[in-house]
Formats: sequence, structure tokens, C-alpha cells
Amino acid sequence: MIVYATHKGGRYLPIEESLAEQPEGKRNIYVNLTNKCNCACTFCLRNMKEMAEEHSLWLKSEPTVDEVKNELNALPWDKIAEVVFCGFGEPTLRLPALVELLHFVKENYPEHPTRVNTNGLSELQYGHETASAFRGILDTVSISLNASSPEKYYELTRAKYGLESYEGMLTFAEHCKEYVPNVVLTIVDHVTSEEDIEKCRKICESRGLTLRVRPYENS
Repeated sequence: MIVYATHKGGRYLPIEESLAEQPEGKRNIYVNLTNKCNCACTFCLRNMKEMAEEHSLWLKSEPTVDEVKNELNALPWDKIAEVVFCGFGEPTLRLPALVELLHFVKENYPEHPTRVNTNGLSELQYGHETASAFRGILDTVSISLNASSPEKYYELTRAKYGLESYEGMLTFAEHCKEYVPNVVLTIVDHVTSEEDIEKCRKICESRGLTLRVRPYENS
């Protein structure tokens, strides 16, 4: 699926099925751009979640920008709350497409907030500052913090860039503060210990960042 909604029980549904199951109220919609990722997290649902083919987030091929725009244009926008670029891959690995699509949403559906869920490694990926690309088109960036030290982070994420990945992710988060109104760092309960969660809070406080503890979905 390219565009989908999430439902209880860890289910991903095409918009038509989402509306059939829950016709009332608004829902977030998620945009899935790629299968590729520059991390190989030990807890990642990519490796554990079984999905029927019609509900799968594994893409047979990466969608073109025009294909995504067509799916977005077909949405019932009165039923949409937020547009989230997420999926099973890392959206910033398609940074030009991501930026173009964020511009598209803001230009055509400006009343809908936008969010990107990311591992925050795009500046290491491209070798330059990338946060400024989101100026004026992104309302929230949600960055996976995952751990309280470079060593624990690498052990959990097996990030492509080694131990420097941790500081690279935090630096990206700090850069985003200048261009994105809401910068949130996340950790996952049941994956991160209570002691580490407190250490993560202090790290975020020291850098002027917001921490959110999100529930682990294992279904």
C-alpha cells in the first residue's frame, strides 16, 4: 500500500476499508514511499509482522511522485486529520520526493498538518544539513531516539553509520528546531528500560527537545 490508515490491533487498511469500518470521524493517513532503510533495528516490525498481500506495507516497487499525488488527490479530505510520511522504510532516503510531496500537500490541502516519522539520519546519509529542506512544509518531525548512548543506540538499531549515528541523529533534531514547529524524539516502552528512559529525558531537556514514550506494537 502507498497510502493507508492504521486501526486497532496493529492493522493497516486501505482508505476505502478504513472508511467502511469507521465511517465517522477523522483519521491520520500514512504515506509509504520506500522499503529501504539505513537501520536494521532489532525490534523492527518489518522482520516480525505478517500481513496479507492486500494490506502489506512492503512495496513491490517504489511509487513515483505522480502516483502518490494521484492517491492523495483521491482521498476524502474531510475525513483526514494529519498526513504522515512513514511506512516500513525510511522516508528521507527519498528526500527529493518527500520534499516535493510535502510541498504538494501544503499547497493543495493547507489546512491539514504534515508529519514525517524518521530515524533522523538524513544528514549522515547525504553528507550535508537537510533540516532546512522542511522549512514551511512540515509541521512535525518525529525522530526515533531509541537509546541513551551511542553504544546502546547502535546495538538496537545497527545503523549504517556506526557509533556516529547517535550524535548525527541528535544534531539533525537540533537543526530541525529552526525550521519545523514541532520536533519530537521518541523511544519505545518495553524496548527501553525505565532507567534509560529517564536518561533520554535528560538528554532531550539539555538540547531543548521534546521526548515521547510510545507503546510497543508487537502484533
